[in-house]
Amino acid sequence: MHAYRYEQLVQAVVDYAIYMLDPGGHVVSWNAGAQRIKGWTADEVIGKHFSQFFTEQDRAEGKPALLLERALRTGVAQDEGWRVRKDGTRFWALAALDVIRSADGEIIGLAKITRDITDRREAALQLDAMRAQLFQAQKLEALGQLTGGMAHDFNNLLTIIIGSARLALNSKDPQRSQRLLEHILDAGERGTQMTQQLLSFARHKALKQGRVQVVTLIESIRLLVAHALPKGVELQVQLQEGLQDIAVDGGQLQMVLLNLILNARDAVGNEGVIRLMGCNCQLDGGVEDLHGVFVRLDISDNGRGIDPSVLPRIFEPFFTTKAFGKGTGLGLSQVYGFIRQSNGAVSVASVPGEGTCMTLYLPVFAPVTTTSN
Repeated sequence: MHAYRYEQLVQAVVDYAIYMLDPGGHVVSWNAGAQRIKGWTADEVIGKHFSQFFTEQDRAEGKPALLLERALRTGVAQDEGWRVRKDGTRFWALAALDVIRSADGEIIGLAKITRDITDRREAALQLDAMRAQLFQAQKLEALGQLTGGMAHDFNNLLTIIIGSARLALNSKDPQRSQRLLEHILDAGERGTQMTQQLLSFARHKALKQGRVQVVTLIESIRLLVAHALPKGVELQVQLQEGLQDIAVDGGQLQMVLLNLILNARDAVGNEGVIRLMGCNCQLDGGVEDLHGVFVRLDISDNGRGIDPSVLPRIFEPFFTTKAFGKGTGLGLSQVYGFIRQSNGAVSVASVPGEGTCMTLYLPVFAPVTTTSN
């Protein structure tokens, strides 16, 4: 009676394809969900090998056999990828393959559960595309602010170059001409360095998550942002010796830190101090229930601070306290989304009239270790 009710339950499920395989991978049962998702009736597939549900490329690469071998060896195998319906159309599947054993432990078959998650995958891809567009929009906004400061510096360099060149042309003293040429060369090299920094940032693609050297990345940001800070604003960088590498998207982290520093600049006005500090830390669940080794980055300023009534809303999309046309309200939302997507955490502490501190926790890079049987 219990077996009959269980069979009724399995047949009633239409959102999941639930079917059984023998140890060789041949279909021995087929529920209504499997027919709805894959298109074949039970009579058409029972006795056939489950590899017919895979794409030609997956079959050529031996993927069905690999999944079957893994399930028989470890007891379970999970997979996500394209599958093929009876009519030849494809869908993105989330599948699990579990071994079934008899009372004495002998493998008698496998249970296969497949779900069509095509809509979920497409939604995730659209979200990634929107994030990429936001990333580019924020980058363009930052470039506008950076180039404004760089234009002033370039003008100073050109003044040195043109003035020194004119003096050298009229000079009869070889030693003086030599010194003037050295000034021209030095100014030209500094201009080239500024250009390379700007082009490097402008061309920096949104990378996949990988290993990032925090010290190198922050030095790049320090050189970039120096041109966007008023003369009365000092950027102090203090990084713990032995700061570990982290596992993030380097391009997006660069954008996030630049965003936070420019926000701090706006908060302090024409005079103040911005500090960027980094250290290794061990978390034991006290911050967003995170555990393990993280790198902590603090971006603090001694500016006007944030009103307590506003503080809970600063990470909301489109929320901004800046005047109309001065900000999109997307910067801190992007910071929050990036940090959470990177399996880290972000927090803020602020006292009106004293300043603000943004704290980022980013996971330390852990090399993938391979084990041999």
